[in-house]
Amino acid sequence: MSYAVRPVAVVASPLTDPATAPKQGTEGGAEAWLTFEPDVLDALDGLAPGDRVILLTWLDRADRATLRVHPRDDVRNPMRGVFGTRSADRPNPIGLHEVEILALDGARMRVAPLEAVDGTPILDVKPVL
Repeated sequence: MSYAVRPVAVVASPLTDPATAPKQGTEGGAEAWLTFEPDVLDALDGLAPGDRVILLTWLDRADRATLRVHPRDDVRNPMRGVFGTRSADRPNPIGLHEVEILALDGARMRVAPLEAVDGTPILDVKPVL
């Protein structure tokens, strides 16, 4: 079985290297701009600065063959299956990021704190309930 997923936006961030980016947004994530595809702009209706949203990303530089990791890339931690970690490396590298909307400007949304690196595709945006 396969599923087609297409990005709705892309991240523009000062973070460029996954190896040096923070593990979580709350650990030094940057302010970043998300640039949305023109055909999904109506989906932004109802969002405003100050809102908290969850971004679903496609971690396009992840290793999809990795099934076990040392949590937080710390070899002192025993190996675990990736489904029990927040590792970017996993069979379907979907990222989950809770951010605050700082600004909306046409097809762009400024958010923080975001640990996703520059060029990361955004799959969806959902409000924090």
